[in-house]
Amino acid sequence: MPKALVTGAGGFVGQWLSRALLRQGWSVTGTTLGIAPPPGILTAADLAQMRWRGIDLRPGVDRRTLAGLLDRERPDAIFHLAAIAFVPAAGEDPMRALDTNVSAAVRLVEAMRALRAAGTMDAVLLVIGSAEQYGRHEAGPPLDEATDQRPRTFYAATKCAQEAFALAAARADGLRVVATRSFNHSGPGQAPEFLLPALVRRAREARATPGTPVRIGNTEPVRDFLHVEDVVSAYISLVERGRPGEAYNVCSGAGATVGEIAAEVLARAGVPDPLAPDPALRRPVDVPWLVGDNRKLRADTGWSPRRSRADIIDDLLHATP
Repeated sequence: MPKALVTGAGGFVGQWLSRALLRQGWSVTGTTLGIAPPPGILTAADLAQMRWRGIDLRPGVDRRTLAGLLDRERPDAIFHLAAIAFVPAAGEDPMRALDTNVSAAVRLVEAMRALRAAGTMDAVLLVIGSAEQYGRHEAGPPLDEATDQRPRTFYAATKCAQEAFALAAARADGLRVVATRSFNHSGPGQAPEFLLPALVRRAREARATPGTPVRIGNTEPVRDFLHVEDVVSAYISLVERGRPGEAYNVCSGAGATVGEIAAEVLARAGVPDPLAPDPALRRPVDVPWLVGDNRKLRADTGWSPRRSRADIIDDLLHATP
């Protein structure tokens, strides 16, 4: 039975990933800053199958604690999901974002290097990056992995730094590191401040109280969405078949404007009320166009998405509020 260590396993994607790993026959250890999450994405049976370890990967924790965890678990694969994932949150507290999104990855790589040198562990490490790393590019062909990275937010800068360090370790020390540049994704259990859960919540409110306007920020940015189930399937495929030292887009390859996505949410929710632009919901920095090319991921792993954007919306609409 292959063994996985999932950092940030209590988060939205971490729980979906742990669930998928368990169903594929992996033994899963999850790290979290606090206690294990309550049943929801993970069933009570899933939670009982997993081992949970409370550890903070940020500076301030004795390095021997992390090294000891890795040495005890001896995973075949490490999925590094622990991060600040909300772009505005990283901008509000840059030092915390730096510690969480960069320093934690550096400490993890250091511990892996030491154990590999000792001959006790040679796990594959998957580090999770973001489409935000690409920054501003004119609309055109989907962005492939050779596209220049032009980070426009502190969040994007931390993800660029994490990737650069992790892939440098792969080149310098032979660590088996694979990086993702993950585009937008959603599904049941995602935090309410993200785009699709926020739109679904407002659509529900409008359906319950006819005439309630559905507030929205900037409708013009173009985004490429995947269902979270397809995202975690890609992550597992990359650990199993991705090329070490490489970065991969995890995306659908198709884009739609935020306005078009919002209109689809209203249509699927049966809400005739109009969208109401709200300047307070606009981000200070919003990359106008992010659509990815997933051909490298498909070619190297055989992965392909199975769920549509309509599936994401329907799953969110049918999930318990």
